[in-house]
Amino acid sequence: MADSILPAALRPQPPAPPPADAGLRDAALRLESLFLAEMLKSAGLGAPPGPLGGGTGEAQFASFLVDAQAREIARAGGIGLAETLFRTLSGRADAG
Repeated sequence: MADSILPAALRPQPPAPPPADAGLRDAALRLESLFLAEMLKSAGLGAPPGPLGGGTGEAQFASFLVDAQAREIARAGGIGLAETLFRTLSGRADAG
């Protein structure tokens, strides 16, 4: 009842449904993130610095750090792999 006296601009709006291609974009970002994580690991990021490094704890959790960094790199735009995959795959979905 209270909603009926409010102007339309002030009435609470239901949340907008997610775009149909949100799942595809998310999958493309995850793939780029995994790719970047492997590249960062190959470059030696997260490897123990030497015999007097952080010990076994550092070695066990280094992969989590690399994965988190790769996720953030991809989310910030990364190397453009996610966007390329998204455009290519969404074009195929539209054509098919």
